[in-house]
Amino acid sequence: MQFLVYILAYPLLWLISILPFRIFYWFSDCVYFLVYYIIGYRKKVVQANLALALPHLSDAERKKIEKKFYQHMCDMFLEMIKTMSISAEEMEKRFHVTNIDLILDYAKKGKSVILVASHYASYEWLLTINPKLGFQGIAVYKKLANPYFDKLIRKIRSKYNTELIETKKAIPLMAQNQRDGKLSLYGLASDQSPKLDRIFHASSFMGIEVPVHTGAEMLAKKYDLSVIFVKVKKVKRGYYEATFLSLADNSKDYEDFKITEMYLKEVEKQIYEEPEYYLWTHKRWKHKK
Repeated sequence: MQFLVYILAYPLLWLISILPFRIFYWFSDCVYFLVYYIIGYRKKVVQANLALALPHLSDAERKKIEKKFYQHMCDMFLEMIKTMSISAEEMEKRFHVTNIDLILDYAKKGKSVILVASHYASYEWLLTINPKLGFQGIAVYKKLANPYFDKLIRKIRSKYNTELIETKKAIPLMAQNQRDGKLSLYGLASDQSPKLDRIFHASSFMGIEVPVHTGAEMLAKKYDLSVIFVKVKKVKRGYYEATFLSLADNSKDYEDFKITEMYLKEVEKQIYEEPEYYLWTHKRWKHKK
């Protein structure tokens, strides 16, 4: 059954990927209308999250953000499909890095890095910058239940020579790379809610006390990795800009959970600036105090 769903869906996905951008975003508008007005995908979750995180805004202001978010979400997931066929030249125009030298300096120093991102703007197209970074790029991801779609997602996300690794395999790989002296950059998005058996620390996120992921900090200290935050900004529809910010050169020098707190503050800044580009469909505050 999973294979049947895949072979039926794949031709449609490929057709979407080769659409000219003008028609591509018209199609995204149609998907938005279906997802938001007809299906109402996770609308109650989004509304509850916005009310919790942005209580200082009026109902009308949050409704405006809600609609913009759904429009962006449809764009973003269709843009992931677009990666199947988009040329490197076109991607270069649409995803720009402002300060690539910061990353290159770490590569020159022979220092491996954990790159922490958030589910904001275009975290999918972020993977396309890997060839510029001077590292072996490794993205930690959660495996999909459907093995055929999982293989497709891996193929799409690794198009720019990024190696995808399941969460449970990340630690053995880091240990092996450290033993081999292999220069690596590990990408993690750590702003969502952790599993209950993986909770080691709670913090204020958007003014709400919640459990937070601490894995990036723990791994950075264990394997002597520098920590860099990447801020992705949506410039306009279909165009993004990434900026790197060094959080911790020598991770072991920081008290426990300090790096995690610094990371969350940077994520909060992004959200407060333009909240419509955050992934509000996730139940981020389900374990709030």
